[in-house]
Amino acid sequence: MPLMQRQQVYSRGHNSFHLLPLVLALLFLGVLPSQAAIEMPSNCEDKRPPQITRHPDSVTIFSFEDLNMTCEASGVPPPSFSWTKDGLPFDPSSKTELEVKKNPYSFVFQALPSNTRDPPKSYEGKYVCFANNELGTAVSKEAILRTDVPPTLQRENRVSVKSDEGSSIVLKCNPPQSSMEPNIHWMDQNLRHIQLSKRMVVGLDGNLYFAHLTMDDSRDDYTCNVQYLATRIILIKEPITLKVNPSNSVVRNRRPHMMRPTEGESTYHALRGQTIKLECIAQGLPTPEITWLKKEGELDESRTTKSMFDRHLTIKNISESDSGEYQCIAKNTQGNAKHTYHLKVEAKPYWKEIPESLIYAPGETVRLNCAADGTPTPTISWTKNGEKISGSNSGNAVIAENGSLILNRVNSGDTAVYQCQASNKHGTILTNTHVYVIEIPPQIVTEDRKLYSVTEGQIVSLDCETFGSPKPTVTWERGEQYLLADPRVNRLTNGGLQIFNVSHDDEGSYTCSVQNANVSITAELEVFNRTVILTPPKDLKVQPGTKAIFTCVGLYDTNLRLPQIQWRKNNQKLMESFSDEKYTFDGADLIIANVEPDDEGIYTCQIISSLDQAEASATLTICDRPDPPGLLQISDPKHRAVSLSWTPGDDHKSAVLEYVIEFEDQDLKERGWEELKRVGGNQEHAVLSLWPYMSYRFRVTAINEVGKSDPSKPSEIHSTPAEAPENNPEDVRSDSIDPDTLLITWEKMDKRNFNGPDFKYKVQWRRVLGSGPKWQERETTEPPVIVPDVGNFSAFEIKVQAINANGDGPEPDPVIGYSGEDVPLEAPMDVGVAVLNSTTIRVTWAAIDRNTVRGHLLGYKVHLTRKGSRGHHRGRRSREAESTVVEETGPNEETKLISKLRPYSRYLLSVAVFNKRGEGPHSEPLPFNTEEGVPSPPTSLLLDSPSETEMALHWMPPAHPNGILTGYLLQYQRITESDDSPLQKDEIDNPTATHYTLKGLDRHSQYRFFLRGLTKAGKGEPIIMTGATTLDGVPPSDISLSVGENSVNVSWEAKRRHRNVGFYIHYLKKNGGVNWKKSEKVNSSQTFYQLRGLNPGSDYLLRFFYGNASFWETDIKTEGTEMTEVQASIATQGWFIGVVSALVLLLLILLILCFIKRSKGGKYSVKDKEDGPMDSEARPMKEETFGEYRSLESDLEEKQTASQPSLCEDNKMCSEDTLNFGSSALTTELNLDESLASQISRPSEGPEGFRGVPDNSPLNPTTMAPTTNGMPNSITILD
Repeated sequence: MPLMQRQQVYSRGHNSFHLLPLVLALLFLGVLPSQAAIEMPSNCEDKRPPQITRHPDSVTIFSFEDLNMTCEASGVPPPSFSWTKDGLPFDPSSKTELEVKKNPYSFVFQALPSNTRDPPKSYEGKYVCFANNELGTAVSKEAILRTDVPPTLQRENRVSVKSDEGSSIVLKCNPPQSSMEPNIHWMDQNLRHIQLSKRMVVGLDGNLYFAHLTMDDSRDDYTCNVQYLATRIILIKEPITLKVNPSNSVVRNRRPHMMRPTEGESTYHALRGQTIKLECIAQGLPTPEITWLKKEGELDESRTTKSMFDRHLTIKNISESDSGEYQCIAKNTQGNAKHTYHLKVEAKPYWKEIPESLIYAPGETVRLNCAADGTPTPTISWTKNGEKISGSNSGNAVIAENGSLILNRVNSGDTAVYQCQASNKHGTILTNTHVYVIEIPPQIVTEDRKLYSVTEGQIVSLDCETFGSPKPTVTWERGEQYLLADPRVNRLTNGGLQIFNVSHDDEGSYTCSVQNANVSITAELEVFNRTVILTPPKDLKVQPGTKAIFTCVGLYDTNLRLPQIQWRKNNQKLMESFSDEKYTFDGADLIIANVEPDDEGIYTCQIISSLDQAEASATLTICDRPDPPGLLQISDPKHRAVSLSWTPGDDHKSAVLEYVIEFEDQDLKERGWEELKRVGGNQEHAVLSLWPYMSYRFRVTAINEVGKSDPSKPSEIHSTPAEAPENNPEDVRSDSIDPDTLLITWEKMDKRNFNGPDFKYKVQWRRVLGSGPKWQERETTEPPVIVPDVGNFSAFEIKVQAINANGDGPEPDPVIGYSGEDVPLEAPMDVGVAVLNSTTIRVTWAAIDRNTVRGHLLGYKVHLTRKGSRGHHRGRRSREAESTVVEETGPNEETKLISKLRPYSRYLLSVAVFNKRGEGPHSEPLPFNTEEGVPSPPTSLLLDSPSETEMALHWMPPAHPNGILTGYLLQYQRITESDDSPLQKDEIDNPTATHYTLKGLDRHSQYRFFLRGLTKAGKGEPIIMTGATTLDGVPPSDISLSVGENSVNVSWEAKRRHRNVGFYIHYLKKNGGVNWKKSEKVNSSQTFYQLRGLNPGSDYLLRFFYGNASFWETDIKTEGTEMTEVQASIATQGWFIGVVSALVLLLLILLILCFIKRSKGGKYSVKDKEDGPMDSEARPMKEETFGEYRSLESDLEEKQTASQPSLCEDNKMCSEDTLNFGSSALTTELNLDESLASQISRPSEGPEGFRGVPDNSPLNPTTMAPTTNGMPNSITILD
């Protein structure tokens, strides 16, 4: 077995101060990262002990040219190399067939490039490399060199195999023997893999196993391909022919039998850390299923895997705890077969404790602890610089019983590399440890005044790393406080001080000192508040496709920088999604959009500060509506009950809360599915109470927190037998309306209560007096039953009983009903009225004889008719419309208090009795008058201020004087913040007055006015108005201007309460003359005015006049470019331009006439043209639609309109063939064509190029007034 080696070097600090150069010249700095090192001060000369950095590897070579052994080592000075083979010195340079390559830190020997012969067996063995310098000798692990020849394929004959259908068979591969483990592939002649299955598998021996044969297995190209990865060799075996003979009878099933291994037990040995593979291949029909069990334990799913259709069990990184019995069971419908593996796990040696490389002072006792474990237990041995330590050369060295090496009273001669070696039958491991004996003054290498920052509750370690030999001893102090008395404080072996559960009281300075030396440092400790999570995320259950929001709110120390909030899912860091917006971080919220099943997991919120972090986790569960229940079964049918059971569906991670059982009546399917019962979510059956004579189908719906499932599939139909009715209809009564008629009715029964076929109602009645004659009865299928000729309002006993073909329902109790009512016969007597006040009366009467009511007495009705006011104005009284009020009372009342009557009015009163049929006759009308009352408020009130201290009030009289109006009461008061100004009043004695003027009011105050009407009964309710006097008008102030090209916008703020005044704006063009122009009158209440007619790019002076005085002036400059005024000349005179235009137009007309004569050969009168079809371009157009396209349909409509005048109807100009242009006339016969019409029918606004020219510009066109005779008769003259 190869050796395992681990080299360790000293570790005692990072930095130091100046030391003695001669002594420190022997020391060294760090070594490889994987090994501990003695780190000396940076000013020392670099000396390092030898250390193996690359061990020679154990190899198997197939050709001599593959021989290569490499050993690398570090050290200062560079080490020298030597080798041993099988424990004896070996010098590669003495071998002529070997080539040696050396450099200061490596030694390589290999076969010469020209040597390609087979490797000689003489080079097989165990090789060890030694690296030596003045500080000691390091030893490598053993490297084992083996030789082998490449595998070859021997000549073999082609194999042909025959077997019967249903039997089992093994096709053997038999790969060549080799030290390499082959990979086996069964393929066909086209190099395609044979399709494996549970029935056909490949064993660990490479053979192809068939659990049973089928006819499809017959083929002649079963080829075993053997692959050796190390040598890159693939060997293809001879194809095997398999012929399956068909069975003459039905293939019988067979119980399983083990093919590999055989049935029974076997023992399997393995080493700790290895990967093993157990197999279990069985034959049988049908194909057996394989299961694996571990007795007295469970398979570790993290280290065990199954492959080859569960025929192979792989256990990785095996340990001693995996020892035990493993059983594979092959099972089919015919039986089972078993095999038991007894797994025994042993172990190569492995380290439990390795010695440290340290510095020691002369005279110290050194103990190097070395402990290893393994199965069987390894033995410990020691070497010094590669030489075994034994009794003769041990010197001061003693090997303890536990394997530790003790060096007593060391001196400089004990400085060396010591090797501890542990061995058992499975291998050997080795570790190198350096012991350095030297005396060095103590010093502290940790920096002084080092600051340590922690949060409360944490553990802090204050460093005090020392360097020296012997090892310095340190003490910690904090003022006068003895630190080690606190159970939270612990002194570390490396000199540091550890404080658990730090609090704010621990802040401050700590001093570390070396005993018996004047060396010390100070450490500063600062403590911050720890980071905590105040609102942790909560567990969520959401539906797929929805949004999930986790919230995490924390608290941190504000003296630290802003912490980071980090979210993790199943301990994997989450990043915000920008493409699909899956994860969004919004402050303290993590938003997960469109939740899917993959989003389930544990979400952790981490609040990370610069010193600590806090975290809290919550679970996201995807839940959904449950699946519908299934397998509905009806059982245990009884008289009116049945048991229904079902199988629950998947609840989708949200427990079912309840089940809803519904039924469908097969005879009343239009009712749909109706709820019958609800049961708890933990139940899977229910007992259902049913109605007789019904056919049922049931279904079940599951409900969880998310919602309802879809209904289950309906059950089979279940019918219940018929029975007699078990109850009768309810609400049996008489609803008789017509006199002399008894109408019996009831609430129809639900069809489900019929309980059987041929359902009917048996209706019975008889008179109440003396129990009447015998019961009369009638059968019917629905209400009502009408009995005629029974007299008015007679009492009857009534019964309604349910019956069907199976029997009658229970005997019903009779109820009292009456035949139809008639109107009452008499009016109440002794009617009286007492007037209590102007709006209230009390009416009394004598009780009516009940026999005259001819029905149920419902009460009395008091009819009040207002005839009008009691005033003396007959004309007004005649204009008032009568109004009637009806007040109802109960049947037992004989008095009625009636209020809300109109005061000072005349009334007529009558009383009547009423029942369901209606009212009886009224009593004799009784007149009475109401007393005078206070008037209603005046109808309206308007305020008008003739001056700054006067207020005129205008009103309309009250709509209801309620008596004789005697005058008005006017009250008013100033409105103040405290609302406590005195109320002043003026009495107006004239009842016909409609206005009143108050004088001497405060011009700066607002007033509240109250106006009431007066009668002898008192003062009425007021009408209230608020207002203030109007101040004298003043011209506006705070004027602002907005200047354009041709205008200026003037705006100001109108003064509240001020009268409107008029003012004028005078304006003068500074560079255009001395004549002032004046605007129209402007009202101060407008707040805006536009002054037009200005020239672009000109300077103006504006003055605002109120009366004869100017109250504001300013200078403005209009926008745009100033236009130069053209001097008057003959070319710009209007008459000249008109004459020239007329001559040009006349010439144009003559040219057109010549063209017409030439093209048509004759002359046509305008009248002829009028009688023929008119050209669409020459058609007269309305001014407002000029320039628009017109459709053919609209032209035809105009031609057919009777009101449309003829083109030349009553048109003198047209009859004389005359066109008049100003004072010139031209008489001719002409035919208007398109060109002429288009020339003379242009819009009056002028050419488009002259739009926007100011009105007073000499370029503005002058337009002649158009006529309405249908002919274009206007011409634009340009001035």
